[in-house]
Formats: sequence, structure tokens, C-alpha cells
Amino acid sequence: MESVSAVAFDESYYQRYYFDQKTKVADPQHVERLGAFVCAYLKYLRVPVRRVLDVGCGVGLWRGIVARHFPQASYCGVEFSEYLCERYGWERGSVVDYQAPKPFDFVICQGVLAYLSPPDLKRALHNLGTLSKGALYMEVVTREDYDRDIVDEDLTDPQLFRHRAEVYRRGLSQQFKEMGGGVWLSRRSDVPVFSLECAAE
Repeated sequence: MESVSAVAFDESYYQRYYFDQKTKVADPQHVERLGAFVCAYLKYLRVPVRRVLDVGCGVGLWRGIVARHFPQASYCGVEFSEYLCERYGWERGSVVDYQAPKPFDFVICQGVLAYLSPPDLKRALHNLGTLSKGALYMEVVTREDYDRDIVDEDLTDPQLFRHRAEVYRRGLSQQFKEMGGGVWLSRRSDVPVFSLECAAE
């Protein structure tokens, strides 16, 4: 199977999942709580955040959060959807192969990876390690989430692949330490962490 095509992410897609009050999946209050948690955790860990990459940035929900918590940091929004790039001025690119002149301190990848086929997912997970020298926040639904019936399938895009959680963890573990809450710390980072702050390896 192939990854979901860029043509799927058109105006009607974002109208359904982001703008229509009845069918949207993005709750602004949830995003604010999430952003406050992730940014506070990075501050606690003393991850220096000067350059932020939001890959698959969508409508830019993280841009304001980053500006409030890290006002001195630059924000780079990269998006696969031509429609959103035209509407918001994002840089066009894919998490699978996007390249930057130098790695970022903080990379955000929310709700993106489940649209990728297994080969593309493998490349994307490796690429995230290349793009981040500090922290990564990753959110994605897994097969186990469906099995445990915690995914609202009426609201969730049926095009998503149901990769197992272990696929994501295995793909990231060579380049990151899992810190919990969707936060991963690059193995290139010199931020000291206690053993029990990390997931068991």
C-alpha cells in the first residue's frame, strides 16, 4: 500500500477535520493544555529551544503556543498540503524526506505519521532523528488504540494506517530516548536526565 496522497489534503479535508464544529478533531482547549505540558516539560529538562520545526503543521495550532512559551525561538511550519501552503504560507515538504541546513532544537510531529505506508514510515522516523538535535514531540494513533476502543472512528480519518506502537518506538529508539507524554530526547543532546525519567531500554 502507498502512503496517503497529497491530493487528499485539500480544502474539504480541512473543512471537515479542522473547521466544521460538528466534525473537527482539533479541540483548542486540548491543544493549549498539550502545548503547555510539552513546553513546560522541555523547560524542566532544560532543553534549549531556539529553533522549532513543526512538520505537518496543518493550520498552525502550535505556532502561537511556541511563541508564548519560547518567545525568542524561530518557528518553521512545513506542510504536505498544497492547499494549506497557499493559504498560510507554509514551506512545502514531507516528514519522509524534508531536509534543513541544520537540525532543530524542538521538532513537532502531530497527527502525521499514521498517513504513511510502512516503507515511508521507516524513512520518516529516521528523518526525524536527523531533523532534531534536542527534543521531539510526536503524537500518532496506533493499532493498540483502536483495539482498546479509545479512538472515535466517527471522527477519525479512515485513511489512517494502523501501525503498532512498537513500530514507532523501534524506529525512534536508535536516535531518541523516550521521555513519556509523547516527548522524545535526541541522543545527540547533552541534557542530563535521570534513569527513571526515561522509559526502560
